[in-house]
Amino acid sequence: MQPDTKKLLTTGLWIFGTGVLAALLAFTVFGGIGRQGPHTNSGWLALVLALGCLPTGFLTLVLAAMKLFADRRR
Repeated sequence: MQPDTKKLLTTGLWIFGTGVLAALLAFTVFGGIGRQGPHTNSGWLALVLALGCLPTGFLTLVLAAMKLFADRRR
C-alpha cells in the first residue's frame, strides 16, 4: 500500500467515524431527534456535524478503496 493511499484511508475513517459519533450523540445524549428536529442546541450542532461528516467521509473512503484497487492492479 502506498503512503498516500494509507493517508486517504485513515482520513476517511476518521471523518466517517466523527460523523457516526455525532449522529449517535444527537440521538442519545443530546435529547434525541423528533419530527421537527433535535430538541436541544447541542443536538442541532451534532446533527449538522453528522450531516457534513458522513457523506464526506464516505466519499473519501470510496476514493481510497478505488485507489487501493488501482494500486493492486499495478
